[in-house]
Amino acid sequence: MDDVNIFSAERMKEVAAGIKNIRKKRELAEFLACEIGRLNIMDLQHISAAVEKEIDMLPSPYRERIHPYFMEQFFGRYFKAMRMHGDGTLKQMQDDISDEKLYEEFCTMLAGLTEYNREGDGLGLGPRYRGFYHLISCFAMFVLDEPGHPVGMPFPGGFAVERKDSAFYCPIRDKEKDVPFSICNFCPAKQSEMP
Repeated sequence: MDDVNIFSAERMKEVAAGIKNIRKKRELAEFLACEIGRLNIMDLQHISAAVEKEIDMLPSPYRERIHPYFMEQFFGRYFKAMRMHGDGTLKQMQDDISDEKLYEEFCTMLAGLTEYNREGDGLGLGPRYRGFYHLISCFAMFVLDEPGHPVGMPFPGGFAVERKDSAFYCPIRDKEKDVPFSICNFCPAKQSEMP
């Protein structure tokens, strides 16, 4: 395997083929943990620098408010997957993937990344790491049943991803329909009611 583009569009097509028939959260989680576990410390530093650069371009005070949520989205989830893989928690998962149809659509999208011009996509991660965003989101949405964007993540206009009882709500959930490779299209959150 070519590590020059560790999570390239070509690799995402291979990953999609590897996960498309998985129906158990345990199997998906283990596969994803092994895939993202290929990152080394230098890879994580490059991803961190790219994410920080994107955050720095946002206007203040929104930049300061959203920073911890981007860190959670990328690195909190990465380290959670690695910890759960290392301590055996992933092997104990017995449930099926909650929304099989949405998961199949996600796998189709992941395979289709090779056909998409992703120049502005992936938070500035560049071709080497772009697929990392989709894999870590897959872990959150289909293994943990969490929204693609972390609970509490603020969006312009004063809205945020929320958890009410056992359901998640997001102000942008249905706003990305025209962006076929957006994680929002596969998110278990419901669209927030806007005032």
